[in-house]
Amino acid sequence: MQDDARAFWVREPGMGEIRALVLPEPGRGDVVVRTLRSGVSRGTETLVFRGGVPESQYAAMRAPFQEGDFPGPVKYGYLSVGVVEHGPPRLRGRTIFCLYPHQTRYVVPARSVVVVPEQVPPARAVLAGTVETAVNALWDAAPLLGDRIAVVGAGMVGCCVARLLARFPEARVTLVDVDPARAEVATALGVGFATPDEAVGGCDLAVHASATSAGLQLSLDLLAAEGTVIDLSWYGDAETRLSLGGAFHSGRLTIRASQVAMVSPTRRGRRSPADRLALALDLLRDGAFDALLSGTSAFDDLPDVMARLADGSLPALCHSIAYDEG
Repeated sequence: MQDDARAFWVREPGMGEIRALVLPEPGRGDVVVRTLRSGVSRGTETLVFRGGVPESQYAAMRAPFQEGDFPGPVKYGYLSVGVVEHGPPRLRGRTIFCLYPHQTRYVVPARSVVVVPEQVPPARAVLAGTVETAVNALWDAAPLLGDRIAVVGAGMVGCCVARLLARFPEARVTLVDVDPARAEVATALGVGFATPDEAVGGCDLAVHASATSAGLQLSLDLLAAEGTVIDLSWYGDAETRLSLGGAFHSGRLTIRASQVAMVSPTRRGRRSPADRLALALDLLRDGAFDALLSGTSAFDDLPDVMARLADGSLPALCHSIAYDEG
């Protein structure tokens, strides 16, 4: 079952292109997916586009269905929603999510796709990978009822974390960002908002997702004694500086890394990555997540779109890519 397809590649740092390809013949356990939408993971994918992955992290940063190698040529991405055109009867015709790069059609093992609930539209379903990251972060953070929590960095990851935290009874959640316009998004997510100058300290927990030294420093500064920062940022090859001469030691503060490549140790013995992703898709029944969908472009425009996202001329939370559904 051969068919033509097209995929987005980073040809070299700062330069993207669309390449044609012929799909491989699917095996007995494979599915053929026609893509409806894909999402740009703005922080990680623009870092890849700029060539900012450190050589020491080339292996760790590989996406599940990546082709090529850093810094390029490389086919990279992991937020794809499509329809199964060929495969097992239980999947045929179903809308699915897959950790696949930006490509019009693709062949993957059936075990690599997760069915999207009927109540979740494809445009929102592209957030599944980001919500999965937020789920893992909350498993790592273990917030408690009534906690005072700051989420520093109102990008895709920070906003998803904030929305999940908003469901904790009596939790006081504040989304902190340098852009005052993100206050409107915070309202839609049901949490408070503050700029860095307005943020109030005394927090039990801070979740950092700004990928900046200033954001990580602010997260520490907002903690009460014995508080914890859960750091979700990926800094790439950028140097990170902190001042630890203040309350870091006297206040017994903690910085812990959280990342989605492995299930949190608190759940690893009882939840698989597939379980975690299915939970993320179920959580996306919540229409409040639509506040993160900040723009859509056609697949053919993706090379230009990625360049504009990388240089900041196209502001976005989650910019999605629409494919021909015919």
